[in-house]
Amino acid sequence: MSKQTSMLYLSEPEMIKAGVLDSAACTDVLDEVFRLMGQGDYLMGGYNHNEHGHPIVFPKTSPFPNMPVAGPDRRFMAMVAYLGGRFNITGEKWYGSNAANPARGLPRSIHLLVLNDPDTCEPVAIMSANLISAVRTGCVPALSTRYLARKDSATLSIIGAGPIGRSCAQAIVTQQKQLKELVVYDLFGEKSASFAKWANEELGLAARAASSLEECVSCGDIVVAAASALKPVYIEDKWIKKGAVVILSGGARFNDEALLNCTPVYDNPMMQQAYYEEHRHFASMEEFYATEKGGQFFRMTDEGKLPPLDKTPSLCRMANGEEPGRQNNEERFIFLTAGMSVFDVAWGYECLQKAKAEKLGIELPLWDGAYWL
Repeated sequence: MSKQTSMLYLSEPEMIKAGVLDSAACTDVLDEVFRLMGQGDYLMGGYNHNEHGHPIVFPKTSPFPNMPVAGPDRRFMAMVAYLGGRFNITGEKWYGSNAANPARGLPRSIHLLVLNDPDTCEPVAIMSANLISAVRTGCVPALSTRYLARKDSATLSIIGAGPIGRSCAQAIVTQQKQLKELVVYDLFGEKSASFAKWANEELGLAARAASSLEECVSCGDIVVAAASALKPVYIEDKWIKKGAVVILSGGARFNDEALLNCTPVYDNPMMQQAYYEEHRHFASMEEFYATEKGGQFFRMTDEGKLPPLDKTPSLCRMANGEEPGRQNNEERFIFLTAGMSVFDVAWGYECLQKAKAEKLGIELPLWDGAYWL
């Protein structure tokens, strides 16, 4: 018997109406996702079920006139996932990235999310995903503060006055309502000043620009490193306050003492292990250690200075109550996180439910069954 198949299309304005910008709700959803990951009720790309995504890597040169060549932040990526629990959904975030886009009046990355029934494989929805990606990027650091930040944290420090820093700040203030001050540092002083003005007006925090990276880090009870991976910052152990948590959301390096004297925490150690095992495209292990976001963690693990990944604290185990998170006001943490397709799929699914309830979007027919039997 033939079956009609259709899917719901949601534009960016419709996604906003469906609550995609609700950072507090997204953080709650991601807490569920971390519990499911800790239980193993998820799949991502590859046979190891934990690949970050599948990229198109452009060559440095090409004899073909239309073939794109390598450039700053230039790639396409397919990020696929199945998520169990109440979600029971399969999906893919597909995006292209090009640092030249802002000069064209476009976002650097352009994202689309497709959700599918995991059994029949039929598409359920297709939706604009730039805001999904931006919001969930900030909500993972926000979730980490539930488990790792001091309850009396007063100052939020943001390194990097770009979209990631803004998303992180918006989400963190929904979880840490006692915050009083925001300090921001960027290589470009005018960006820091603009960010501080925004934080004061939109977040209600006393906000100011720091004159140096050291000042920004030293002030923070919660420090978010949201600098570009193309220009990572360098953080010294002596700058990190007693009781602080440093969240490695963007590009940052530390002196080894920082990782030895603070407690490293992973988001999902299985995915971080997959990162480690997929280093073959680097020229050498030394290049991998020096340039990969978690490279320093992996080098020190290989040298025996840090415990193996499965013995290192993780947000997955904390979300499941298997590890305690912060136990006293003296501890210092460094939290390593990376984007995962399960986050996009979960938050897209949640927004889809609200869109259906509010009758948002356009139903698009895929086929009526007459042609494919």
